[in-house]
Amino acid sequence: MVAFSPAAFADFLTTNDDTAIVMLNLLRFDPDGGRERHLEYLKMAEPILDRFGAKILFRGDGLPVLTVGDTQGWDAVLLVQYPNRTAFKAMVDDPEYQAAFQVGKSALRDIILQPLKQSANLM
Repeated sequence: MVAFSPAAFADFLTTNDDTAIVMLNLLRFDPDGGRERHLEYLKMAEPILDRFGAKILFRGDGLPVLTVGDTQGWDAVLLVQYPNRTAFKAMVDDPEYQAAFQVGKSALRDIILQPLKQSANLM
């Protein structure tokens, strides 16, 4: 299911907004044409991302998982950088993005959106 957690989204938006964030997108496609619909979504979304100062840093297909345990692989991964949280919210609320989002949503069987911030300490 593709839906924001209202509490997590609200918490995300109330935190300091002065730095760029990177959104990790772990994607599992609908087996019935999901990958193709996702490519259609990307064509629609890329000019919108640009308008909000966002850019795709990495786009790739998942390979077999190398760790043991209760893990399941992902079909694809996207890393998208936004100038700040306000830009992300403005994009999500944008009517043109909402239309593209419906196409993207129809492509997915499952998704994880994990916001990331730059760490001063690498380890």
